[in-house]
Amino acid sequence: MKFGHATAEEIGDVSFSLPQEHPLSISHKPNPDKFSIRVGCGKWGIPTWIGTLYPEGTKQKNFLEAYIAHFNSIELNGTFYRLSRTSIDKWASAAEGADFLFCPKWSQRISHFKRLNEVEENVQYFMDSMALLGENLGATFLTLPPNFGPKHEERVNSFLDLIPDGYPFQIEFRHKDWFEEAVFARVMEKLRDKRFGAVITDVALRRDVLHMCRTSQTVFIRFNGYGLDESDYERLDKWVSRLADWRQLGVHQVFFFMHQANEEHTIVLCDYFIKQVNAKLDQQIKPLNLSKK
Repeated sequence: MKFGHATAEEIGDVSFSLPQEHPLSISHKPNPDKFSIRVGCGKWGIPTWIGTLYPEGTKQKNFLEAYIAHFNSIELNGTFYRLSRTSIDKWASAAEGADFLFCPKWSQRISHFKRLNEVEENVQYFMDSMALLGENLGATFLTLPPNFGPKHEERVNSFLDLIPDGYPFQIEFRHKDWFEEAVFARVMEKLRDKRFGAVITDVALRRDVLHMCRTSQTVFIRFNGYGLDESDYERLDKWVSRLADWRQLGVHQVFFFMHQANEEHTIVLCDYFIKQVNAKLDQQIKPLNLSKK
C-alpha cells in the first residue's frame, strides 16, 4: 500500500500515537461471545513465503490453499482489477468448510473509471459475484481515488443508496477534505444509518485517515508497517489495547490487514500481532508458526 507511505528517514519524525475515540462513534452493549478478530494480508501468491510460511515445494497453484491453512482472512485486492466468476468459484471451493473470510475490494470500474457515476448495473454485478463466496464472504471495501473529494458528496450518497442496508460494506476515503469536521460528520451519519463502516488506515504520512470513527459493529483496519522498525511493534501493541476497549463498546468483528513493502516482513508482523491478541484478548487464532529458511 503506497498511499501515505514513509521512507525509513521519515519514520523518526512521525507521531504514531493512536487518536482518541471519535465522538461520532457508536457504542452497543458488549457481547464478548460475538467478538472476533480476523488477521490477514493483501495477497496470497508470494513465492518468498515458501520455506517460512508455506511448506517447501508448495506450487503456485496451491498458494491459496496454503494461505487458508494459516490465516483466517484475506484482503482480496485482485477483485479491484478483474472480476472473474470462474476465479471466485475456485476461491470459494478452496475455502469451503474453513473458518476463513474473503474481504473483496470493489471493482476499479466503479470507483476509479466511472467514479461512482451511473454504476447501478456494476454494483449489482459485483454483489452478485461476491455472493458466490457464500459463508466465506467477509466485509467488502471500496477505496475512493485520492483526487475524489467532497464536491462529489451527493454522488457518494447516491452510490451508498444502491447497496442494501446492513450489507458488509466499508468505504475508504483518501482526499484530505473528507476529514474536515462538517463534511466528515455528514458522511459518517450516512454510513451509520446504512450500518456501513469507514475503513481506518494506519499509515505514516496521512494521520487524518486514522479517524477512529466506528459507524457499525464491524471495524476494518489497514495497517502499513515499515520494514519491521521498532515502531511497527509499538503501534501493534497500541492497537491491541484499543481493540480491548472496542470490545467493551460493542464491536463484534475486527478485520486487521497488514501491509509491508517487503512481503516477508508482512507475515512476521502478522505472527506477532496474532500472538498478542491471543494472549491479551483471549482469542484463539491459529499461530503462523513461521519457519526459518
